[in-house]
This record gives sequence, C-alpha cells and structure tokens, in this order.
Amino acid sequence: MTEASTTDNHNFKRKRNPARTREAILKVAGQLMAKDGSKGLSVSKVAQLAKVNRGTAYNHFKTREQLIKETMAWISQSLVQAVYGDGTEADNNLDYQSVSKKLAKFAMQYPEFARVWLLKVMTAEDPYQDPFWRRYIRNLDELVAAGIAQPELDREAYAVLMLVGTVMWPVWARAKTQNDTELNKMSDRFSDEIIRLSFHGSLVKERNQ
Repeated sequence: MTEASTTDNHNFKRKRNPARTREAILKVAGQLMAKDGSKGLSVSKVAQLAKVNRGTAYNHFKTREQLIKETMAWISQSLVQAVYGDGTEADNNLDYQSVSKKLAKFAMQYPEFARVWLLKVMTAEDPYQDPFWRRYIRNLDELVAAGIAQPELDREAYAVLMLVGTVMWPVWARAKTQNDTELNKMSDRFSDEIIRLSFHGSLVKERNQ
C-alpha cells in the first residue's frame, strides 16, 4: 500500500458520520428490545451487533439506562416524523384518514419498533411524556374541537384501541405474506377498515336495540 493510499484511508476513517453511527446503534437496540425486552440489553452487546467500536458506542451512550431512554425517544420521534411530518404547525393539518394510513404503514414497515414503543407507552406511569402519544391524543382533541369526532369520545380508550390494532395487524399480515407489494396492500386494507369503523361503526344500530 502506498503512502498516498494510506493517507486517503486514514482520512476516510476520520470522516465517519457520528449521526449515522448513533442511529445504527439505536436501530439495533430497538430490535433487541422488541425481541428480548430491555433486561438483557447492554451498550457493549448492541455495539457488537451494530458493528460499532465499543468505545465509540460508549461515547454516544454512557450507560445502559441512557441507551434505553434514547432508543425509546428515537422510536417515538420517528413515529411523529412518519405520521405528522417534522412537527411544525404546517404539518398539523393532516386529516384522520391520512394519519391512520401513515401510522399503519409505519407499523407494517417497522413492526419491531412499533411493538416495543407500544409496550413502553402502555406501561408508562405517564404516557404523556412520550412525544407520539401526546401528539396522537392532541390530534383526537383537534377532531373533537372541529366537530369531526363525537364530543363524548374517550380519547385514551380510543387511542389504545386504534394503536393496539395497528401494531398487531402486521403480525397477522406477515404470517400470510412477506411480499412487499402484498404487505402494502395489507396495510391499506387495515387502515381502510379503521377509517370505515371510525366513520360508520360496526353494527347496525336499528337492528341492535
């Protein structure tokens, strides 16, 4: 190897992207948490699976607890981004149908992240600390205020019903097919039914009195 190529290689190594490294670590951490929970998680184990130097991983996450906390925050923020855009006021005018479709597509594309996020929120002492849960509930409040949703809507009960169904549907879908085109169709199928139920209900009122 020539001196020039050695220098070039050294410069290449120095140009590694810290943000990309951090995201690689968070992705692996999220996958492990979805598979085995957080008890067996460690920074060194995640670094090994993410093919990141152990010291580099500890530069990003000093402790296991910090890694877990930031992994959950990253997943939640990814949900916000996927469903509501970058969170500015201009992105807050999405209608309920758009929200349902984008949420279903995220859950289908990243089922392990959706599952670990839902479990964490469902067991949290204060779920309103979570960015996506807080935004989703605010979305329901906006629908009520605009007269689109029923005023007696139980926001939390409704949110749990919608989110549990959305997160679990990919389990059903992926047991039936692994084809990307078919999975997209299954995602649309679910969100279409959620929208139909939300607008029209599931039972004929006149025949159930």
